[in-house]
Amino acid sequence: MIKTIKWLSVVSTMCMIFVLLGGALVTKTDSGMGCGRSWPLCEGQILPSEITPQLVIELSHRIVSGIGGIMVGVMSLLAWIKLGHIREVKFLSFMSIFFLVFQALIGAAAVMWGQSDFVLALHFGISLISFAAVFLLMLLIFEVDRKMDTRKLFIQKKHRIEIYLLTGYTLLVVYTGALVRHANASLVCKSWPFCNNSTPFAFSDFRLDQWIQMGHRLAAGILFFWTLSFFIRMIRYYRNNKVMYWGSVALIVLIFFQVFFGAMIIFTTLNLAIALMHALVISCFFSLLCYYFLLATRCSALEQVNTKTVNVGHYSET
Repeated sequence: MIKTIKWLSVVSTMCMIFVLLGGALVTKTDSGMGCGRSWPLCEGQILPSEITPQLVIELSHRIVSGIGGIMVGVMSLLAWIKLGHIREVKFLSFMSIFFLVFQALIGAAAVMWGQSDFVLALHFGISLISFAAVFLLMLLIFEVDRKMDTRKLFIQKKHRIEIYLLTGYTLLVVYTGALVRHANASLVCKSWPFCNNSTPFAFSDFRLDQWIQMGHRLAAGILFFWTLSFFIRMIRYYRNNKVMYWGSVALIVLIFFQVFFGAMIIFTTLNLAIALMHALVISCFFSLLCYYFLLATRCSALEQVNTKTVNVGHYSET
């Protein structure tokens, strides 16, 4: 049974990657209404008579999402039953299913009744949380913690707080990036890193879509430098721990690629492959941060237990 759950966790994680990229593809190709105002069917039919590229993209995304939902549901249920004794398994199983259903409902609502750009931008972030939960479940199922011997790891409180804040801020940056796509603001600034490099501070001339674009760039720039400083601190304090050391190296590599692909979107005038790589890299970056988040919560729980034990011992002595 464990082998089956491992196989399901790998397939579920791959499905979630395709769901994420499929959603990004739908947005970037303006295929959201490819099936008209009909859900889950396409134009109210199982097989529409008129086939368009937008219909194929939207319908393919729905099919992949449906398959992914079934795989994640089965995997989460089996993990809950067989591995529920592991501290985070039940919580992650619930999160995987809940956010997968939530994002499907938002997608359906957008198709059937329409939504504002600010609401639609939530869709990618919710998908990202669902993917991260499935990814973490896979790591737990494959006992990565034991293999990497994370039981000996203790993350200082100040660094735990920073991990929580950095993870939350990354979601905010993801939201601003999704808003850029939904507001059709991807190419409203022809230069990089400023909207217009010849007049970089002409803020009074900005339109709303340019404010959205530059707001995302500012948020992404802060994330880059924050990740860089976080990397330096992790290397300094945890250089002897493989998880923290190599995880930090992976984070800094991913954030460099994220900035690179973000700039290339402008230079290649929204090349589709570049844009999808941009979405994939931030998904990997956020999932790795979520693993740090998981380790930080473990250390926090362990610290609380040790504090209570010390207090009980001190009370007994008195």
